[in-house]
Amino acid sequence: MNPSATLTPPFTSKEVQDLVRQHYGIQGTIEDYPSYIDRNFLLRSDTGEKYVVKLANQNEDSSTLDFQNKAMEHLAAHMDPSAWPGVCTSLEGKQIHQVTSNEGSSYLLRVLTFVPGTCLADISPQTPELLQNIGHFLGETDRAFVGFSHPASSRYLQWDLKNASDIKQYLPHIKNPEKRGLVEFLLQKYESEIKPLLPALRCSVIHNDGNDYNLLMGGQDSQNKVVGLIDFGDIVHTQLINELAVALPYLMFGKEDPLSAAAQVISGYHQEFPLKEEEIRVLFYLICMRLCTSVCMSAHQKSLEPDNEYLLVSEKPAWQLLEMLVETNPNLVYRIFKDACGMYTNSSGIPELNHKEILEARQSHLNRALSVSYEQPLKIVRGSMQYLYDECGTAYLDLVNNVCHVGHCHPRVVRAAQDQISRLNTNTRYLHDNIVEYAKRLTATLPDPLNVCFLVCTGSEANDLALRLARTHTGNYDALVVDGAYHGNLSSLIDLSPYKFDGPGGQGTPIHTHKVTMPDPYRGKYKADDPKAGEKYAAELQDTIEEVQEGGRNIAAFFCESLLGCGGQIVLPDNYMKEAFHHVREAGGLCIADEVQVGFGRVGEAFWGFQTQDVIPDIVTFGKPIGNGHPMAAVVTTAEIAASFNNGMEYFNTFGGNPVSCAIGLAVLDVIESEGLQQNALEVGNRMKQGLEELKKKHPIIGDVRGMGLFLGVELVLDRQTLEPAAQQASWIAERMKERQILISTDGPLHNVLKIKPPIVCNMENADSLICNLDQVLSDPALMALSVHSA
Repeated sequence: MNPSATLTPPFTSKEVQDLVRQHYGIQGTIEDYPSYIDRNFLLRSDTGEKYVVKLANQNEDSSTLDFQNKAMEHLAAHMDPSAWPGVCTSLEGKQIHQVTSNEGSSYLLRVLTFVPGTCLADISPQTPELLQNIGHFLGETDRAFVGFSHPASSRYLQWDLKNASDIKQYLPHIKNPEKRGLVEFLLQKYESEIKPLLPALRCSVIHNDGNDYNLLMGGQDSQNKVVGLIDFGDIVHTQLINELAVALPYLMFGKEDPLSAAAQVISGYHQEFPLKEEEIRVLFYLICMRLCTSVCMSAHQKSLEPDNEYLLVSEKPAWQLLEMLVETNPNLVYRIFKDACGMYTNSSGIPELNHKEILEARQSHLNRALSVSYEQPLKIVRGSMQYLYDECGTAYLDLVNNVCHVGHCHPRVVRAAQDQISRLNTNTRYLHDNIVEYAKRLTATLPDPLNVCFLVCTGSEANDLALRLARTHTGNYDALVVDGAYHGNLSSLIDLSPYKFDGPGGQGTPIHTHKVTMPDPYRGKYKADDPKAGEKYAAELQDTIEEVQEGGRNIAAFFCESLLGCGGQIVLPDNYMKEAFHHVREAGGLCIADEVQVGFGRVGEAFWGFQTQDVIPDIVTFGKPIGNGHPMAAVVTTAEIAASFNNGMEYFNTFGGNPVSCAIGLAVLDVIESEGLQQNALEVGNRMKQGLEELKKKHPIIGDVRGMGLFLGVELVLDRQTLEPAAQQASWIAERMKERQILISTDGPLHNVLKIKPPIVCNMENADSLICNLDQVLSDPALMALSVHSA
């Protein structure tokens, strides 16, 4: 038999109805309410009033119930009395009445007034204003409790977070080993880092159960005002911060950005009842402990009462939130929560500057060739996965920064960096495991014979080294590049980047560089509907090679991005690379695939962009995503080409291949594999692209939607026939999207392509948010007016 069943009051609704009429003189209809181990009933009196009838379980004593009653009366005396259940007195003058069941067991009966309102769980959306209001209400409640005491307030309660360690006894009931391991990990963190700090924190009586079924909404605007808080069954004297730790999970469930939702509540609470910094420091793991307690108790009760659905109400969202939080940097959460209270300070100790001061300092102390994004530049102070946060705590969905490939500050990547840098960082003249392990792992993702790895620090260094390899191996000097391409910021690479040398400040095409036609299936000579477009563009490349050779020069290398980035997020037409590589090799040159922007699973269909063209390059270069924001890059080539380079001149890169960089690189590969991010890029990218295609049908300004996986471009035109570029409109749209907390950018030779290449952890909700917001921006009459004026 289930042990808890013997504790639950065994009364029928009719028996309770009779008891209330006998002891309280109230007649009416009654219905059962779901509960945990007590019994609750809703009573509608014949005169129109509503009451809640409560029968306590057999373990409850009168002192605890008196504690609850006195707490409600205390709050009613110090706040709006309508927000709390009122305690009714029986005909015998008692607030707590002892009743006997048919089996002869005694139970404690109370009748409370009914608090009207809508459960928070039934309110959608839960706006920032609502969340702030909840914080205000909880803060006001706890402030009202200051100084309140009762003999039963220090009782032992399993749901009291200072007793969180006691849930260990229920761990065996969690059958899934991964989930059980997650709880064990968080328990270990709590016991080692948080529990020792609890005795020094402020303590008080708290409600301790501000969940979304106990918080009641109402007033003139039902979505923006808390009008009541019910169910005092978990009231206890404990650490004050536990009030928020208990309530926040319910307010984070189902939110696109749970941490921002929590920050809104914390901000409201802090305004009403200021928190201490040491309380904020422990809040993250206390939230985790509330969730761990919930899932452990649920697993335990499920083993006893498998059919009791009420016990499982919060289990699924609790696991989802736990799994998200365990992959979140606790220091990031601490700073977000401090920001919410207006007490963020950066750890460097350097005084923080406002926007104007930073811009002035940049003008005075940095080179003026540095640009910033947006008319009103953002001051970004933190990042987390696909989000960036400004100094006010506003979260921006980052759909443009492809450098932090697996997410800003991904905890596994951060931990790998921290662990290695605390032990050793040195150069490659000493033996260490990380560099050989990384070289093995990276080359294992590539087809034979690409199996020799050079590690450097930036994509520019990688492309410069690739150029040296090609020139050394072939004995030739000249290079072919795609018109509009960009390959890096070194002098040697500016010479290979029409995006730069044909742009402002450029000096035109160098004598040793030869541009080939951009294979653009939308704007170019050969369109997407031409099945031979790739071969035709490659034939023009062959014509360029012949012209070079007729001039007495020879080709060392053909540099080609696997998908064109600065060219406007262009997917190469079928067979372009295959045919172009054939022509280059026939001329004695090497074929270099620049994967700096598109590699490591971003395109979804393949791990490397060049694989979508069914080719094997002679050299591949990697940068940006390889280190998730850490300065790391690589070149991989064949043993034959590498042997040519080993000509007596040593190649040494002080920081290339250092232990920290390699540890980070390994962590990035691990995350991509273990979290299925290549498949995620495919699925989320397809969702985005399909949504963009639907917008194209609706908005004539969209001329072309293109890309693969999470490397997407939207080309904007004023006229779909003339293809007149809508560059001004593209910039305007990017600005309006920023105002909606979504970051995109513009690109392409004509600056009219919306660039979308986010961290590949972006999810379906992010994709839908992009499409919804972009649709609204494209529908803005101001854009139409701008387009008419431009035309």
